[in-house]
Amino acid sequence: METSSEDAAAAVRPASLSPSRAGDFMQCPLLYRFRVIDKLPEKPSEAATRGTLVHAVLERLFDAPASERTAPRAKSLIPAQWDKLRESRPELTELFADDPRGERMARWLSDAEKLVERWFTLEDPTRLEPAERELFVQAELASGLRLRGIIDRVDVAPSGDVRIVDYKTGKAPRPEYAEGALFQMKFYALVVWRLKGVIPRRLQLVYLGSGDVITYDPVMADLERVERKLLALWEAIERATATGEWRPRPSKLCGWCDHQAVCPEFGGTPPPYPLPLRAPESAEDEQGRMGPG
Repeated sequence: METSSEDAAAAVRPASLSPSRAGDFMQCPLLYRFRVIDKLPEKPSEAATRGTLVHAVLERLFDAPASERTAPRAKSLIPAQWDKLRESRPELTELFADDPRGERMARWLSDAEKLVERWFTLEDPTRLEPAERELFVQAELASGLRLRGIIDRVDVAPSGDVRIVDYKTGKAPRPEYAEGALFQMKFYALVVWRLKGVIPRRLQLVYLGSGDVITYDPVMADLERVERKLLALWEAIERATATGEWRPRPSKLCGWCDHQAVCPEFGGTPPPYPLPLRAPESAEDEQGRMGPG
């Protein structure tokens, strides 16, 4: 497959891994390529944008003194945060372009208010003083792999125990899918451990859509397993980056994908690969790079 020098200059090889991008690759390697390497545009969604808005409101609420962290105050922050979000991301105007009377947007904002209100039934912000909010973390493992992400909230107890909290505006998953939901939190716990040498005492997922709180107390063996999984994942990403072999993985999630028009599973053709390609010298050499099966 040929690549132009212009495309090659524009594209950048993956250099780090976040929970979202790790999730993309596990869901579908081709989706990872479209998002990370090709950087194909995606339409904003109402659900994801509402989640961003609610996160911003809950972050800003802690700017107020503890006694003023009430549900009415939190709801009053929504209009200004929505305006700020639209200013920073002009493409969000597309969301309600076909809503001239603003009725759908009014319902959407009302749903955001309900999510914010529900949070007050799950946690008491007057008794919380977060050590960090929307904390960007990054750590480099001994292998050279860089992990990065943004943690919604970090609480530190007087004893020094660390709690990592993540807000989810959807519903809690069924028990059989709980492990997948905790992957992101264990990822963050691994980064904190490698950065600070401290294993977080508790990981907490707050599901505003269903009113559930899921907690998990990690141990060293958990985080070591996650680290091994991420290293294997990164090796697979590096192989795909070098060879251009990004295979689609069809699932029920394909129905929500913005890239069906360029996906082979739907009769499409991916854009020309914008990075230099390396073909394996031999099957034996490739097996050596991959390690034992």
